[in-house]
Formats: sequence, structure tokens, C-alpha cells
Amino acid sequence: MFFYLSKLLAFVFSPLVWVFALLLYSFKTKVEGRARKLRITAFVILYLCSNSFIVDECFRMWEPVTPDYDLMTTKYDGAIVLGGIGDIDLRLEKINFGWSADRLFQVLPYYYNGRIKKIIFTGGSGRIEFPDKREGLFVKKYLNSINIPDSSLIIESSSKNTYENAVLTKRILDSLGEKGNYLLVTSAYHMPDRWLYLREQVTPI
Repeated sequence: MFFYLSKLLAFVFSPLVWVFALLLYSFKTKVEGRARKLRITAFVILYLCSNSFIVDECFRMWEPVTPDYDLMTTKYDGAIVLGGIGDIDLRLEKINFGWSADRLFQVLPYYYNGRIKKIIFTGGSGRIEFPDKREGLFVKKYLNSINIPDSSLIIESSSKNTYENAVLTKRILDSLGEKGNYLLVTSAYHMPDRWLYLREQVTPI
């Protein structure tokens, strides 16, 4: 239920939906003064939400600042990589990497130079209409293709959102008896109030 509700809320609170609704109402109303205010409000929302400088500054205030792990030599038992890094092509049975794919690619040098022992990828299908696009399975296929063996991988492919990423990953780690120091690789906007289930075991990047 939470998954479907989150998708509905994401649509309802989309700035473009509000802009469209305000403009539509402005043409429907018979009161000229109200129509003008609605149009001004719609264009102000559109400007604020499409201005990259304003959006970037808001993200900077929200996101925590973490150390530069590339300059360190700390070793980890594993790196937990969050999904949402690409789109699944079921016809070709492959993943087409998107702008968030650097989450995975940043981990590969750490693995090859021995700084992490295992790559733990968490991500299923975040789409209502395509439940078979389980990202973890296709990421595993990709990692195997670049000679990373199953023994170095832990794949979680059932989660639908960031909350389930945390819950199901912890469940897998607990079931395997995995303990140690883990590096969490995700987007910074995930960090302020998420991953409460793992925060005692992981270091964010």
C-alpha cells in the first residue's frame, strides 16, 4: 500500500502538475483578478522549480557533506550500492545505465584495488506497470560479465523503494551472519533521514 501511495503522492506533488492545474483553473474562473493571480503563481512555481541554481542550492542545504573516500585507504567488508541506476531492456535482457549509475561505477575501483571485499547491490522494480524489471538481477548479470564472481556479490532484487532497500538489505545481511564495516554508496539526498536500519554498520559515501 505504501508503495502505491508513494507513487500517487509523487504525481500529486509534482510541480508541473500544480502548474498545469493552476493554469487550467485560471482559464476556467470567471473572476479576472483571480485568473491573473493564478497565472502569476503558476509561472513563479515553474520558474523556481526549473531554475537549476535554486534547485542545486536547496539540495546542498539538504544533503550532508561526507569526507572524500577516494583519498582514504580504509578497507571495508562490503559496499552497499542502492539501485535506481538505469532502465531495464527486457527484450535485450540488459540494463541501460542512467545518470545515477556512478553509484555502481565508483565502487568498482574500490573492489579491484582490494578496498572492499563484496559488492552488495539492492534494487528491484520501482515501477507499478513493470514488476519484472528487477534491477538487481540485471546488475548481477553485468557484474558477472566484467569478471566479478558470485562469491563477491550479494544481490537484493525485491525492494521497490529506498525504505525497502534498507529493510531487505539488513534482513539479508542478518540471515548470512554478515558483520563488519560497510560503505554505503547512494545519492546524498537519501542520507538525512533514511537508512536508520543500517546506520550502525555502514559508512555513507
